[in-house]
Amino acid sequence: MPASAARQPRPDPAPTTVRSPCISVCRIDPRTEWCAGCWRTLDEIAEWGTMGDAERLAVWRLIEQRRAGG
Repeated sequence: MPASAARQPRPDPAPTTVRSPCISVCRIDPRTEWCAGCWRTLDEIAEWGTMGDAERLAVWRLIEQRRAGG
């Protein structure tokens, strides 16, 4: 790879339209390892900014399952 290609910035992730489930209540339940506010795992929270819409919708489906007890 040419040296100039290595210096190229990575493109920003594609814009998304799926809103974040964050409600600014950030406490991880040690039993479930889910946030008490948004019901996401730490990995889901950390990766949210780089996820596309399909991945974010998949997380929302997991959140709905968690809230329903499943």
